[in-house]
Amino acid sequence: MTDGGRIAALSYTETAPESAESIVAVRLPKLASDLNSRAELTAAVARKCADAVDRDARFPSEAIQSAREQRLLGMMVPVELGGEGASISDAVDACYIIARGCASSAMIFAMHQIMVAILVRHAANSPWHMLLMRRVASEQLLLASSTTEGAGGGDLRKSVCAVERTASRIALTKSATVISYAEQADAILTTARRSPDATSSDQVVVAFMKEDYRLDRIMNWDTLGMRGTCSSGFTLKGVGEAEQVVPVAYEKIQSHTMMPVAHLTWAAVWTGLAASAVERARRSVRAAARNGSAQSAPPANHLVRATMLLRTLRGSLAAALERFEAVGTSESDLDSIEFQTAMNLLKVSASETATSIVMSAMQTCGLAGYRNDGEFSVSRHVRDVLSSSIMVNNERILANAASPSLLLPIPGSIRS
Repeated sequence: MTDGGRIAALSYTETAPESAESIVAVRLPKLASDLNSRAELTAAVARKCADAVDRDARFPSEAIQSAREQRLLGMMVPVELGGEGASISDAVDACYIIARGCASSAMIFAMHQIMVAILVRHAANSPWHMLLMRRVASEQLLLASSTTEGAGGGDLRKSVCAVERTASRIALTKSATVISYAEQADAILTTARRSPDATSSDQVVVAFMKEDYRLDRIMNWDTLGMRGTCSSGFTLKGVGEAEQVVPVAYEKIQSHTMMPVAHLTWAAVWTGLAASAVERARRSVRAAARNGSAQSAPPANHLVRATMLLRTLRGSLAAALERFEAVGTSESDLDSIEFQTAMNLLKVSASETATSIVMSAMQTCGLAGYRNDGEFSVSRHVRDVLSSSIMVNNERILANAASPSLLLPIPGSIRS
C-alpha cells in the first residue's frame, strides 16, 4: 500500500435488489474509488488555497465549495434519504486525502461528518432529523457542533446550559468558548442539559438550523495552527421545536458514535497532514540529489524515521477502523472497557505519532522546512499538527483512562 493509498479496506454495504449479489460485489469497490477520486479533486483545491487560508486565518471556502460540488458532504446519508450510504471507512479515507492538501479543510470536513454520523446512527427514526439528512444530501448543508462551554472547558460530558421547554417549543442559551466555522455552517448540533433541573451529565443533542439561532461573538480565533477552522467563541441562542432534540441520550451518542468517529476521523486528518510533510521531505532530498548536494546522515535518518512512523500510524488507524466497523451497532461491544479505552487512546497515540513524523520531516528539510515560504516549507504542517494533542487534551484522556486500564487483561499471545 503506497502512502497515497487507502487507509483501510472498505466495509460499505447497501440494500441490494433481489438476485443482485454479483452486481453489489462489483459496485461497492467502484463507489469507494469514485469517492476517493472526488476527494482528490477537493484536496487539489484545498492545496492551492492552504497557505492563504493559514496566513489570513480565513474559512477555506474554496475547498468546502468543492466538497459540495463533489457531493461529499452528504456521502454518509443513507441511500433512501438521498445520500450514498457511505461508511465511516469512506469518510476516514476522504479526511486523509483532503488533509494532504489542507489540514484545516480536512478538519472541518471531519467535524461535519461526525455530526452526520450522529444523525445516521441515532436519529434514523426521527422525522425531523430524517428531513435534515435529506437536506444535507440534496443541498449539501454544512453541519457544525457546539460541545464546549466556558465553565466545562474540555469536559464534553458536562453541560451548563439547559433546554427550556414551553409547550412544543424549546430554547437554550449557551456560552460556547469554541464553535468551529460557526458563522459558515448551515446548522449546528449542540449539547445541553435535558432540562433546567437536570444534572450536568444528563445531556441531549439539539439540532438548530441557521434560521433558528443567533451568534454573538465572545472570543476570536488567532492561533498557532489550524487557523482556517475559524473556531471562535460565541454565545449561541437557539429556539425551535421539541422534535429538534435528538431522541437518544447524549451519553450513548458520545460513547457509541461521537467519540470513536471523532477520533478515527481526526486521526485520519493528522495522518494525511503527516503524509504531506513526509512527501515534502522526500522532494527536498530528491532535489538535493539532483543538484549534486551531499546528503548528511542526520537528514537521511530523519526521513527514514518519518517514513517508518507514517506506515505505523496508517497501520494502527486501519486496525482501529476495522475494529469499529466490525463492532457495528453492538451495544455490549461499544460499551466495553476495552473498546472505549482503545478508541480514546487511538487519539493520544495518533496525535503524538503525527507530531513526531512532522518534526522529523522538518529536520529532513532543514532550513528550507523551517522557512514559511518555499516548496519545502513544513512550518504550516508543524503548527497545525501541534493542535492535535490539545483537541480534547491528551492529559485529560490519559487521566480518565488510568483506572479502566487497570482492568484490562494483558494478552497472552500476539494474536489473542
